[in-house]
Amino acid sequence: MPLDLVADFPAIPAGWAYLDTAATAQKPRPVLDAIATAYGETYATVHRGVYQRSADMTLAYEAARRRVARFVGAASEREIVFVRGATEAINLVAQSWGLSHLKPGDRILLSTLEHHSNIVPWQLIRERSGLIIDVCPLTEDGRIDLDAAEAMLTREHKLVALAHVSNVLGSVLDVKRAADLAHAVGAKLLVDGCQAVARLPVDVAALGCDFYAFSGHKLYGPTGIGVLWAKAEILDSMPPWQGGGSMIDKVTFERTTYLPAPSRFEAGTPHIVGVIGLHAAIDYVEAIGLPAIHAHETALVAETRAALAALNSVRLFGPEDSAGIVSFAVEGVHPHDVGTILDESRVAIRAGHHCAQPLMAALGVEATARASFGVYNGPADVAALVEGIARVTRIFG
Repeated sequence: MPLDLVADFPAIPAGWAYLDTAATAQKPRPVLDAIATAYGETYATVHRGVYQRSADMTLAYEAARRRVARFVGAASEREIVFVRGATEAINLVAQSWGLSHLKPGDRILLSTLEHHSNIVPWQLIRERSGLIIDVCPLTEDGRIDLDAAEAMLTREHKLVALAHVSNVLGSVLDVKRAADLAHAVGAKLLVDGCQAVARLPVDVAALGCDFYAFSGHKLYGPTGIGVLWAKAEILDSMPPWQGGGSMIDKVTFERTTYLPAPSRFEAGTPHIVGVIGLHAAIDYVEAIGLPAIHAHETALVAETRAALAALNSVRLFGPEDSAGIVSFAVEGVHPHDVGTILDESRVAIRAGHHCAQPLMAALGVEATARASFGVYNGPADVAALVEGIARVTRIFG
């Protein structure tokens, strides 16, 4: 049964088709209410104050950490590090684990479809660590080619870093197989889960990965908050990457000692209200059920691809069973023009390289148009998109 939840999202007015959830999800009323209450009624600092409200906020903050741990199947809340987003999470792994564990000649394996946030952090430490970056190709339908990855992996590889769901193609990675391939050569697996956590059930223990990163704002939560999950023993082997308050045991001018993980990686006053909002977002998503969300978005993707495929001037990218995302191009029309004309029809999509320029080069285009779905979308949004694309083709002949 399709979901009908648009009434929960006050920022989506009637008749506006918001199809840019892969960039950022709109926020449901329970998340907005949790944020308003945290700022307007219960706000105080955490981990510092001895007064009751601070203690209460600290309890709420740490309750959110436990909620996130349950959400991703972590063994303990000690494995959950709060960060600004997946970008910061991956940079944390690169700067802390990477610089302390990689030596000259060590290799890491990425894929052609990675977001820039899972490419650039590794390039930033390449000169300092001496690592070598290899790139796994894609299958013809836009999936990470794990057969090719298996042939490429060697004992020199220490890390494999891949997207769970492509932000451009919507293709879904077989994470369990990727983990098995990485571990077979002694490497660890980092998974960029930004596009997955709002669409698919995630159990890091069952997946077998070593690091998992995601952002709250793509999960119907606030911006500026994200999560790095890593196995406890891995976090314990990683040095701090930022210094400041909250992450220290004792400071003298001669020597500083640090708290254990996750506190060691959370320097400074955290995004307290962001964490509270993330808790509310997880509650909202799990009340609907991730299997129901995935089924809903899969149906919208199938309907969209079928309708666009019927238009001779439209080229579709990615697999037929993409998760919540449809990228396409209209022949002879720049994606920015497509997006502008659709906006005139009250349809909001993303147009550009989607922070995935190497993938654009592999596809042979400079940019694509992208429609991405959320729990608030329905068949009327698909119809508005298709009608808007038909208008684009009329305007450009």
